[in-house]
Amino acid sequence: MPGSEGKFDFAIDRGGTFTDVFAQCPGGAERVLKLLSHDPQHYRDAPTEGIRRILEQETGRVFPREEPLDPSLIGWIRMGTTVATNALLERQGARSALLVTRGFKDLLHIGTQARPLLFDLEVRMPELLYDEVIEVDERVVLKQDGCQLPPRDTESTHIGSTGEAVSVWRSVDLVQVEADLRGVLSRGITSLAVLLLHSYTWSVHEEAVGALAERLGFQQVSLSSRVMPMVRAVPRGLTAAADAYLTPRITEYLQGFTEGFRGGLEGVRVLFMQSDGGLTPMAQFSGARAVLSGPAGGVVGYAMTSYSQEDGQPIIGFDMGGTSTDVSRFGGQFEHVLEATTAGVPLQAPQLDINTVAAGGGSRLFYRSGMFVVGPESAGAHPGPACYRKGGPLTVTDANLALGRLLPSFFPHVFGPGEDEPLCREESLRQLSALTARINAGQPQSGATGGMSVEEVAMGFIRVANEAMCRPIRALTQAKGHDTSRHVLACFGGAGGQHACAIARALGMKTVLIHKYSGVLSAYGLALADVVEEAQEPCACRYETQSFARLDERIEQLTQRCMDALRKHGFSSAQVSCEVFLHLRYDRTDCALMVSARGYPSSAQSCHAGDFRSAFMDRYLKEFGFTIPERPIVVDDIRVRGCGRSGVTTQNMTPNKQGPPRVTTVTQCYFDSGYLDTNVYLLEDLSYDHNITGPALIIDKNSTVLVEPGCEAELTAGGAVRLSVGSGAPWALDTRLDSVQLSIFSHRFMSIAEQMGRVLQRTSISTNIKERLDFSCAVFGPDGGLVSNAPHIPVHLGAMQETVQYQLRALGASLREGDVILSNHPSAGGSHLPDLTVITPVFRPGVAGPVFFVASRGHHADIGGVTPGSMPPHSTSLRQEGAVFTSFRLVTGGQFQEEAVTAALMAPAQYPGCSGTRNLQDNLSDLRAQVAANRRGSQLVGELIDSYGLEVVQAYMGYIQSNAELAVRDMLKEFARRRRQQTGYLQVQAEDHMDDGTPIRLCVQIDEQEGSAVFDFGGTGPEVWGNCNAPRAITLSALIYCLRCMVGQDIPLNQGCLAPVSVLLPPGSILHPSPEAAVVGGNVLTSQRVVDVILRAFGVCAASQGCMNNVSFGGEGWGYYETVAGGAGAGPGWHGRSGVHSHMTNTRITDPEILERRYPVVLQRFSLRGGSGGAGRWRGGDGVLRELLFREPVVLSVLTERRSTRPYGLNGGEPGAPGLNLLRRADGRVINLGAKTSVNLEPGDVFCLHTPGGGGCGEEEGGESGGPRATQQRDPRPFLERGSLYDYRTAQESV
Repeated sequence: MPGSEGKFDFAIDRGGTFTDVFAQCPGGAERVLKLLSHDPQHYRDAPTEGIRRILEQETGRVFPREEPLDPSLIGWIRMGTTVATNALLERQGARSALLVTRGFKDLLHIGTQARPLLFDLEVRMPELLYDEVIEVDERVVLKQDGCQLPPRDTESTHIGSTGEAVSVWRSVDLVQVEADLRGVLSRGITSLAVLLLHSYTWSVHEEAVGALAERLGFQQVSLSSRVMPMVRAVPRGLTAAADAYLTPRITEYLQGFTEGFRGGLEGVRVLFMQSDGGLTPMAQFSGARAVLSGPAGGVVGYAMTSYSQEDGQPIIGFDMGGTSTDVSRFGGQFEHVLEATTAGVPLQAPQLDINTVAAGGGSRLFYRSGMFVVGPESAGAHPGPACYRKGGPLTVTDANLALGRLLPSFFPHVFGPGEDEPLCREESLRQLSALTARINAGQPQSGATGGMSVEEVAMGFIRVANEAMCRPIRALTQAKGHDTSRHVLACFGGAGGQHACAIARALGMKTVLIHKYSGVLSAYGLALADVVEEAQEPCACRYETQSFARLDERIEQLTQRCMDALRKHGFSSAQVSCEVFLHLRYDRTDCALMVSARGYPSSAQSCHAGDFRSAFMDRYLKEFGFTIPERPIVVDDIRVRGCGRSGVTTQNMTPNKQGPPRVTTVTQCYFDSGYLDTNVYLLEDLSYDHNITGPALIIDKNSTVLVEPGCEAELTAGGAVRLSVGSGAPWALDTRLDSVQLSIFSHRFMSIAEQMGRVLQRTSISTNIKERLDFSCAVFGPDGGLVSNAPHIPVHLGAMQETVQYQLRALGASLREGDVILSNHPSAGGSHLPDLTVITPVFRPGVAGPVFFVASRGHHADIGGVTPGSMPPHSTSLRQEGAVFTSFRLVTGGQFQEEAVTAALMAPAQYPGCSGTRNLQDNLSDLRAQVAANRRGSQLVGELIDSYGLEVVQAYMGYIQSNAELAVRDMLKEFARRRRQQTGYLQVQAEDHMDDGTPIRLCVQIDEQEGSAVFDFGGTGPEVWGNCNAPRAITLSALIYCLRCMVGQDIPLNQGCLAPVSVLLPPGSILHPSPEAAVVGGNVLTSQRVVDVILRAFGVCAASQGCMNNVSFGGEGWGYYETVAGGAGAGPGWHGRSGVHSHMTNTRITDPEILERRYPVVLQRFSLRGGSGGAGRWRGGDGVLRELLFREPVVLSVLTERRSTRPYGLNGGEPGAPGLNLLRRADGRVINLGAKTSVNLEPGDVFCLHTPGGGGCGEEEGGESGGPRATQQRDPRPFLERGSLYDYRTAQESV
């Protein structure tokens, strides 16, 4: 690895706990050092201390800590740092203010309006990053050809950078802005984020405000148009806010770092790693692009050392640390995402797709309701695992230590209160013994006679942890159409080597690579990385011949900008390469792909930079299984990535040592077959001609590698450990309950449902399913009972079970292999008609009848009826809501019945005022995608049965259902105990009303001994003339949701949840309507009231807004639909969240800029409705105000509730304010539209939506609403996932 001539070069990864240093010394020698990131008793800054130690050791000179280091000895320094990440996690950034367009002061608080944790009634959300908000009098809108609003007196028109025309309705009032900014400065805030609507294309107003702020003395000004010029105001604003919040902290750190060197490192090339995997000069290192600075080095490290251009075998990066594990993929190119969530903050910037999951060496071990659970809670660095001698809990590290897979004698003595003791295996065994006793007491059947041993329990937790880490790897590869087993596992991080063989075996991988610097690979990756300069700008043109000249011009300008910047950094033209990307999507879709034309040379039908159309269509086909060749392709963004090759390459050769590998010692390690003699080798004693057969341990000073039985290890010429993974002995399992296998089977069944969902999302065509992810997939037992479903969409929970069981009763023995059933009728377990459920029975040779069922339920955008979208606000019968399927054979004998299903979808046209489906081709394509998803589920169930046998798989299906049942019974017993102590009786009841006065009554009788309950809705009002009738499946979904919320921990959401519960619904009531009753409002409105009544009966929390606020509008050939947030109810110990969806919906709202770009509407206001939350010791959350100005004639429909009834308060808290739907006509008249209506609007009319607030909890103390934020003890730093997998899952749960 060539370095600086005669000087020391350093690559340093400053992590949260440890700082890793890789140094290349004059002459080519390499040094590696690991030290604590925080050790103020001994040094001020860890990277500086690491450099000082190596310089002393290599030169023999003394460099006193109190004196600045001599930089003349240093060629370059490359750093990755978690300074920004930690500041974001711990909310330790700079005080800052947000300046935003008037009417949108709460826009970033509301965000997408979805809550991050579906079953968290407290609705804990990340804190906002800014302290103050300034609203600016200015407004820019996009010009629209069809706009019928009269021109404004001061209106001016301009062309934005995207080519879109904009109208300036109000110019920025800089005089008022200056007064406001001076006030902010007077309060000590010197960092500012600026977000003005549509500044992604026309940034003049932002630039003017930024120049003013800098002139006034703001030290950091982050303009959203500079930080990331991409359409969508919310993520762009959050990114600018993060940049203003974090950059001052980075600047402070950099100043402190440079002060450790004479002359401030002048003459030394100092580069920092960015989130996109490229290095940038220290002066350009900023907050928004720094949050993945540390992990990015590791991705570069394994990509550059493990990937072979010759064979092209893709790599899975597996970085297992103390708190979590990072998973990523490299297949010859770095995989980037343009938006991802870190520490709860969505950041819009190019970043490596690094997925963080809650399973690390410090992940805690639990035994809950008969199941082994690993994480997500972590022991952290302090107190750390039990073996750290600081009173910590049991963790994965303790399990490995107990099994002999970690050897204390090879660890430094840095543990205990004095940090001078070895790891304590005795403490790990003591705590494991206590846990084993509890497990055996609760599960007398487990294991052999006498229960499980300590080793079996520890091994069980390791296997559960491994399975938890396999799921994201499967998801990451299969999401993009890749075969997991065809990858190599590149393992690094301190804890990964103990799990590598087992994880690779479980995933079908044959090879594991562990670099010799795996313990410090993030630092080593910094030494191998390129210097990167990126330029990006938004676009809004189609990819077609007429646009190629403009695209080529913009690409050339961005390329030149990157080239010029890299030349300024000292790179010659020969060292610089640029790659062009276009952010492309099909017209009328949101599924955009950032596409490179590498390998697709230009042609007469392409722009000069390459054939992006072919590249896009090939990648779309790879990821989604189809293309839409007749649909135009739209360019959203142009991006150029320039790379300056540093000339640093990997050239290390491992010396060839004579003789067999030297065994340092022999120890005993525990495996599935028991304790085995295990040879221990030191990595430094091995050479590339050595082969090691498992079981063995290979140890270096930073990591331990476990070579399992049936695996072999060898060293490559570069010093990496290559593990060849054998298939392993099959796991012998019978039908008796094994708590470890219970946890593993729970993961396996969930994985089947998740993989079904990936197939459905990939192969569907509609926006609803492919992009909004409005679907669920599930596995059912032979009795139709739910086993697992994913994702957890509230209105789908448990509902599909009713559908499958109906088909069993209706079709029974007539079901044959090759049959697929379609159903949506409410009396057959449907929720509302647009939710089409496709059911496939799974058969096995020699077995009569289905052994399992798999099913998928997807929301189709239109299936006919009286209005587009099949969700009419005034329907009074089911036939007005669209096509009806009860037990329709969609596939017979393997043949898709296209003609018959087409006729059924068009059938509603026979009814007066109704139409057949308006999206037939989308319906057919999505139904085929649902069939394909079911086929994948059936295949995976078959593979599971092949591995374990039908009896075993069905037995564990039952055990998983029993596990959920046990958790619910435990919750009911505990509630009954508290209720009996407080009141002396075990019956609870509640009542609430719909806006039309219809009562929903509930009486719950609890059996404390059995942990069971009867939910009797007797006295509930009759079926209504409108569409607020709720089928039985809706009530069951609401009940499962409430039970899961009250259990308060992750449990399998399956048939077992309802096993302890009997539900009595009076026939003919609004909750058990007649077969032809209209139901579309029951799904979106009455479901919320059912939740309110259940939670009120149990006294859990005050009512949330109790409405989804359904708003739709449209014209000839187009339509738009949204649901709008409100206030969440307070509870004993927490205030209600404001501006958020609650309970049975979690839908994301369309970004303001996208809304105004696509539809003839201007969003005038979207803010919190102050004072609408109920008063109390804990305040209810506020609703929102949303004002829509229409630019052309439309038909507006609203379907809402809680307009006359108020969300109740709890324990003396006040109710929340009811909602209000107002229409402000262009002539000034204001009209109350009521709760449910459809009305014709003219240009200039404004719809003003006031959503309900949440109820308060507890009586006010001293006349002042509010109290402590929470009384419960909570982890101040809960684990926060990140990456495309997390964003995909949260998007699924935001439906």
